[in-house]
Amino acid sequence: MSDLEGDPPILKLLLLVGLVLVGFALMVDVRRVSWNSFADNSLKSSRPVETCQGEIHEDVVLSRENLAAFLTVSEREPKFRVQEILPQSYCQLPTIEVRAGVVSEREIYPLAFDPQTWLIILYEGEEYAGYQFRFQAPE
Repeated sequence: MSDLEGDPPILKLLLLVGLVLVGFALMVDVRRVSWNSFADNSLKSSRPVETCQGEIHEDVVLSRENLAAFLTVSEREPKFRVQEILPQSYCQLPTIEVRAGVVSEREIYPLAFDPQTWLIILYEGEEYAGYQFRFQAPE
């Protein structure tokens, strides 16, 4: 029989919480944790800053309607299918290789309803290859 059998449930709960806290303290060296640096590092982007190449069309923004129409386009459809919906991009990013030996072009479209969010469209040759949203830090 255990010595704790006759103790009230609150004592058992306090003992359990204490054991969990001690276990956590043993796993983490709180002297080395800087909460400010943790918050700063988690908010910073790990990707390098990329800049537009070529001409920048500052008046170009993507409406909700155009975004909704764009999202109906399937990957690997012809590039012109996307360009029918989104004729002009804000700018182009430098080309990259997503797959070995395949050069990919990327175009940026800032969202009209959230200018801190960009839609980046990826093309491989004359095919639409995908998209991602990039969230910019407020200035």
